[in-house]
Amino acid sequence: MILVDTGAWLALADMGDAYHLRSREFFRSNRESLITTYPVLVESVHLMFKRIGIAKTLAWLDALNSQGVGVFTMTAAHLSRLGALMHQYRDLPMDLADASLVLLAEELGEGRIVSSDERDFHAYRWKNQHPFCNLLLAQS
Repeated sequence: MILVDTGAWLALADMGDAYHLRSREFFRSNRESLITTYPVLVESVHLMFKRIGIAKTLAWLDALNSQGVGVFTMTAAHLSRLGALMHQYRDLPMDLADASLVLLAEELGEGRIVSSDERDFHAYRWKNQHPFCNLLLAQS
């Protein structure tokens, strides 16, 4: 499974985004399962409302559902790890959406991600040692 961050969703939806073409090409050619988290969805919807409007945002949500994008469900048992991650990376700072993706990588044992975030996912380590492989930025 490939993890998807907010920036990749925004780039896909917003034709004016600097990463739009890369994102569109990735999602068009990808054949693997995708997964994200509820904090990423909340952040994406909030930012999309402002960037592309409500109607296009709702169409994007419908597309996620019809394409079977997975959504990881966190529980109260995950709160301590989320807090530990956000504390560890507080100098960046790490937000809840990013912490949820690091947690997801740890749960799945998978560090491939699609993100337009050039700084943070280069610095983050899942299970405190494994780097992420950002598939969006690996494209030329």
